[in-house]
Amino acid sequence: MQTLESLVLGRPVSGTAAPVQLFNPSTEEAVAEIRSGGIDFGAVLAYARGSGGPALRALSFAERGALLKALSAAIHAERENLIELSILNAGTPRGDAKFDIDGATGTLAYYAALGESLGDRRVLADGDGAQLGRTARFWGQHVLVPRHGAAVHINAFNFPAWNMMEKAACALLAGVPVVEKPGTSTALLAARIARIVHDSGLLPAGAWQFIAGSVGDLFDHLGAQDAIAFTGSSRTAAVVRGHRNVVAKNVRVNLEADSLNAAVLAPDVESSSETYALFLSNVALDMTQKSGQKCTAVRRILVPKERVAEVRADLVAALGKVKLGDPAAADTRMGPLASKAQFDDVRAGIGRLASHAEIACGGSQPARERGYFLAPTLLVARDAHGEIFHADEVFGPVASLLPYSGSAEEAAALVALGGGGLVASAYSNSSEWAERIVLDLAPWHGRLWLGSDRMAEQSLPPGMVLPASIHGGPGRAGGGEELGGLRGLAFYQQRTALQGFKSQVAAFAPPEAAAAR
Repeated sequence: MQTLESLVLGRPVSGTAAPVQLFNPSTEEAVAEIRSGGIDFGAVLAYARGSGGPALRALSFAERGALLKALSAAIHAERENLIELSILNAGTPRGDAKFDIDGATGTLAYYAALGESLGDRRVLADGDGAQLGRTARFWGQHVLVPRHGAAVHINAFNFPAWNMMEKAACALLAGVPVVEKPGTSTALLAARIARIVHDSGLLPAGAWQFIAGSVGDLFDHLGAQDAIAFTGSSRTAAVVRGHRNVVAKNVRVNLEADSLNAAVLAPDVESSSETYALFLSNVALDMTQKSGQKCTAVRRILVPKERVAEVRADLVAALGKVKLGDPAAADTRMGPLASKAQFDDVRAGIGRLASHAEIACGGSQPARERGYFLAPTLLVARDAHGEIFHADEVFGPVASLLPYSGSAEEAAALVALGGGGLVASAYSNSSEWAERIVLDLAPWHGRLWLGSDRMAEQSLPPGMVLPASIHGGPGRAGGGEELGGLRGLAFYQQRTALQGFKSQVAAFAPPEAAAAR
């Protein structure tokens, strides 16, 4: 059986602790194992700070971008092998595997292009300069420079490729070395990508390290220049944020946690419209893509009370067309949950929701005799204000229909009960209705997606994270922010106000640098 290795201090390292097995979620057969231990995490961080950081900072943005472009090509060259690993260890059909892997290489390519556009600079201007004295001789300018630490990335199980490489793309372009830790249950794919990066020799020594297994006492060695970017449950996020050394050293922390994302159908949307078809298509896709194991998947579906029966019937019909089964089969659209723990957790969550709702389709019973398969499950809430629908995220192919009056204000108030989210989508052809709901929803979300007839043919679904737009959200969603073009670099940079003689200060921020931001 394959044992996954860490890639630290410039070499592969095998763990020393008892093995933790990784499984094929379609067959429940063990496919690999991970052993923690055997790593000096203080040395890992020192290697990143002492070797990787200086080497990256010596490069211009264009040179760092060229490295990202080459990494994207190296990973893409093994695309077919990576797809097979995703099917094997994550239970993803080919379409879902490509969604993850192409998201990784596409994000690397996007940030590579940004680096090229920034040219030979190593400092970014943050806005325009300002006169600080009687004349312009005394000048002020905010700049962004790479911090002299390491970026520790704790990644989730559901997107082992994309989640790892989108974080790495931002940090590396910013000039900061990375230490990557994947979600354990699907780490086979992440480990292979890490090996591609390591073996390519493209990055400077110390710029890329990979941990297979537990992070041990890693957090005890973090300092004021280091950063943690975490994706996972709010429970674990609280542990990360509250770690004694993280608090004592004021280590930067960016969290992406739970999110009860909502889709809102406005009362003006007619059944024959493109907007309604888009609504049904997007909700069904969100519920079934990656078996509903997406941080951006819709969990709450708000529908005007008089439309509930219609929407219920149409969604049940759409979900019934999704072929569930062996992810290696060409016609399979939805595979199993990623692990036994996920399977058990989702089944229990369906049971909790069902005590406050009617099950329209699916349910908590296994869909196949072997493997972690559950059918897409749609519930209809008895009371849209029921706390459970706004507090309990069931991380699988599960969503609840919530009837509301049709008022934009009531819809926004219901969505806000979720306490903050990554993305909400609203479907309306009424500019007035859309404006009302946007003003109330925006404070609670990192991203709002507005569906209408005018954009239906060209839109990408709300569950898709794009590198040009921020990914993150307030409150329950973690309070963090990733991506968003050059905004994604700011977490790894220090904003500093330069004050001095104008020509000397302005040399760090020529006019075109300010315009680039």
